[in-house]
Amino acid sequence: MAHGILLHMMFYLAAAVLLVPLAKRTGMGAVLGYLMAGALIGPWGLSLIGNVEDVLSISEFGVVLMLFLIGLELEPKKLWALRRPIFGWGGAQVLVVSAGLAGLALAFGVDSKVAIVAGLGLSLSSTAIVLATLGERKLMPSPAGSASFSILLLQDIAAIPMIALVPLLAGVASDTSDAGWQRAVKLVAVMLTLIAVGRCLVNPVMRFIARTGLRELFTAFALLLVIGICLLMEWVGLSLALGTFSAGVLLADSEYRHQLVSDLEPFKGLLLGLFFMAVGMSADFGVLRDHPLLVPALAAALILCKGALLYGMSRWFDIPRGQRLFFALLMSQGGEFAFVVFGAATEAKVLPPDVSAMLVMVVTLSMVATPLLLLAHDKLVAPHLRTARKKRAPDAIAVENPVIIAGFGRFGQIIGRLLAANRIGVTVLDHDPDQIELLRKFGYEVFYGDATRIDLLEAAGIGKARALVVAVDDVDASLKLIDAVRERLPSLTILARARNVSHYYDLLDRNVTLIERETFEAALQLGAGVLQELGFAPERAQHAASVFRTHNLKMLMEVYPHQQDQDTIISLTRKGRLELEEMFAGDAAAFNQAGTATKSEA
Repeated sequence: MAHGILLHMMFYLAAAVLLVPLAKRTGMGAVLGYLMAGALIGPWGLSLIGNVEDVLSISEFGVVLMLFLIGLELEPKKLWALRRPIFGWGGAQVLVVSAGLAGLALAFGVDSKVAIVAGLGLSLSSTAIVLATLGERKLMPSPAGSASFSILLLQDIAAIPMIALVPLLAGVASDTSDAGWQRAVKLVAVMLTLIAVGRCLVNPVMRFIARTGLRELFTAFALLLVIGICLLMEWVGLSLALGTFSAGVLLADSEYRHQLVSDLEPFKGLLLGLFFMAVGMSADFGVLRDHPLLVPALAAALILCKGALLYGMSRWFDIPRGQRLFFALLMSQGGEFAFVVFGAATEAKVLPPDVSAMLVMVVTLSMVATPLLLLAHDKLVAPHLRTARKKRAPDAIAVENPVIIAGFGRFGQIIGRLLAANRIGVTVLDHDPDQIELLRKFGYEVFYGDATRIDLLEAAGIGKARALVVAVDDVDASLKLIDAVRERLPSLTILARARNVSHYYDLLDRNVTLIERETFEAALQLGAGVLQELGFAPERAQHAASVFRTHNLKMLMEVYPHQQDQDTIISLTRKGRLELEEMFAGDAAAFNQAGTATKSEA
């Protein structure tokens, strides 16, 4: 028995280690790699694994952990702020897609009950695939990522009434009135218990465990907490995913939140990988063999119809034009909860077993197709979007403001907000249409165009402006812009950010009025904060930061004439480091003497 478990574990790990890196290397993504690995070792591949249902039930814990960790990142205030996208966008998506798919099935003569169940189940997308893809691409904060997350959360909620509706379609009461009241009371009791435990018990217990210094106990408690919540949710008949997400939100303000995240993250990654492999193993390729044309055609129809509906709704979801197709493809597949809905419908005899098996295979194929469709989007569509952005004609600018900001990313936005707060007119130029579309919704006067073009700057009123702020990300583009402006308007005040020391020197060569290194001041202030945390008095920490700033600028100017002489640069740098050490040693002695004198006077 033990040898059998170890052998199965070896099969899982070997398939994952071989195929997942290969899928990543070829640009297909890790999710498709896990699905292929599962299909390879499953019953329709090499038949190395037989108990697929057991593996699938265990691996679903990975989805649960993922939603618990997402909940930990969302404080209740943040979740309340998302109420419109969750219930507005998510509710609209479920209703529109369910109605559209069910209506299409009815048009082809499908029985009304089957059409309704199929429409409801297929309207749900894969939480695991979508969130894993967004995380892999670091797109969760993007408009498409935020909309996808909100819709998925509503889908998890909607899966519960869908499952409750299935017996009603079969003409069987799903619950007596008393049983319904009992379930409602259980639900309220569980949620109140979670709130009380999260507020009053979890932090003291974790504090007690932390004092032991045993990291493994903290990890064990974290797993115990999630498993206990799962059992509570199962007892009350609530979705495990939704329940654990709610529990994560309740613990989001815990002082041990980051420790919980770091301890559970490795388990989440492994179990999610196992979940995708189990999906690949559970695919009934016998259905595909018996219907080699019908099943792929249905999967393609699902992706096409669902994707078209999502694309049409994406404008209402505040998704920029350049991200709408990506969003539609990302959410176009069927999801894990569809398996649950179809299983309940089969038990209630609403769906015939052969129809249920075919729908499950359609969902599986759509899940497999998603990474391939996104890869095609990256290769075929995304380059054209970038080209279209470059070819787009600049906006007509009919304003004249005293300040022009070229580039409105994270650096330029802070400057623009500060000036606007002090009622100073600003004209902003940026080359990212998605960014512009988003900023205009917040009331910013932002215009599309290449800020390095002098004709565009003249149209923006550069001739009457008092200052130009260069906050362009690209170093070469910023230098090209400054060269063009200096040639046309040599006396204009130019303020710029420097990405690094060489960029700083290039800006000095162009007589830029004021230069700020984008990370220097923030790092210096954080360093002063570290000194205070280590026991330095606030005035001493700030003095140390001030001394370092002055010395650093002095060294920059000393090295400036010798940029091409590496030996001289090394010599000056060593000399400067020794000077700085001597200055700090003298300051430390002075502060110590001052402290001794203060104590003696006291």
